[in-house]
Amino acid sequence: MVTDTAPPAGPLPPEPDPGRRERLVEVVVPVYNEAHVLEASIIRLNAYLARTFPYSFRVTIADNASTDATWSVARRLEAELPHVRAVRLDRKGRGRALRHVWSGSDADVVAYMDVDLSTDLDAFLPLVAPLISGHSDLAIGSRLSRGSAVVRGPKRELISRCYNLLLRTALAARFTDAQCGFKAARTEIVQALLPSVEDEEWFFDTELLLLAERNGLRIHEVPVDWVDDPDSRVDVLRTAMDDLRGMARVGRRMLTGAFRAPVGGRPRPELPTGMARQLPSFAVIGVISTLAQLVLFVLLRTVTGPFAANALSLVITAIGNTAANRRFTFGVTGSQGAFRQQVEGGVAFLLGLVLSTGGLALLHVLAPDVSRAVEVTALVVANGVATLVRFLLMRAWIFHPRRLRVSIDESGGQD
Repeated sequence: MVTDTAPPAGPLPPEPDPGRRERLVEVVVPVYNEAHVLEASIIRLNAYLARTFPYSFRVTIADNASTDATWSVARRLEAELPHVRAVRLDRKGRGRALRHVWSGSDADVVAYMDVDLSTDLDAFLPLVAPLISGHSDLAIGSRLSRGSAVVRGPKRELISRCYNLLLRTALAARFTDAQCGFKAARTEIVQALLPSVEDEEWFFDTELLLLAERNGLRIHEVPVDWVDDPDSRVDVLRTAMDDLRGMARVGRRMLTGAFRAPVGGRPRPELPTGMARQLPSFAVIGVISTLAQLVLFVLLRTVTGPFAANALSLVITAIGNTAANRRFTFGVTGSQGAFRQQVEGGVAFLLGLVLSTGGLALLHVLAPDVSRAVEVTALVVANGVATLVRFLLMRAWIFHPRRLRVSIDESGGQD
């Protein structure tokens, strides 16, 4: 049974100022089975905004298919607090909840924050002010920029930094923190972007930011103070795999020119000649190689240590990866130059070994008792960075067209 909780003691929020500029900001709090924290968090958020926020506001609790008492708590808060409303979806997914509320919002600015309120609320006005003024199109809280203050464990710190590094290296993202649950956007902009965003879960806001950047929109970043929620129930391995699949899907859409939305801005420059044809093949081969390497790593890990298992699994898959890319990505057939290209592919393999082994070593230094699932997650992220570097080496060195022409001329043609 859920009991009422009295608001915290203190002065009552002031009455709305009749001269206040009438701009409406809607804050969405997506929840799933959060009955134990929902009431305290919403009361705190509502009181803070009523006391300090200079614009009209609405707090929307978006319950995506909770199975506990979350919905009844949300309905009671809606009845008791004039600025709070509640909506319920019959399917899970943070992205699905945000899409549902944002797409129908009549506010000038829409935002969202996690129900645990891990981010200091003093950053909220700096987050939305550039959107209301029209200076920026989207705004994000960043735990990784200078001026932020973050309290969290080494495991989550490492995973977050690796994920954002992978976004910057593989998809040329310029924002620093895709995962902080503290974001806002001009409503007209986000409603134009939403039809082109496919994800409905955790990758939703990363995809939204990548789409905005790809279409030349301005993203404002605010350093935030953030304290990790020890009660977080996020499945790290599943979320990491979903994010990697989302990145691969977005990468394919970028290559085909389909990652577009009907908004203003200056589009990002297109890829160099030939890369649009090569990258999809390389990505498919990379996914197959990564999965094969992970399977081998898990099997070998039962009989040897993590570093030996990683090295052996990489050696086996690197040979097949180089051969497959030689044939399908760069269109090289016959035996001419194959040995040299495998040797040079071994150099790229060594880079991957250094990155992945270094990542595992750092992980074990920061968290000596780390689980097997987190080991695999760190390996996936490190290999993602190594894969991008390997592609650039293959394109600019191993299978560079000039070198291939020299080999053909020296042999009098390929076999």
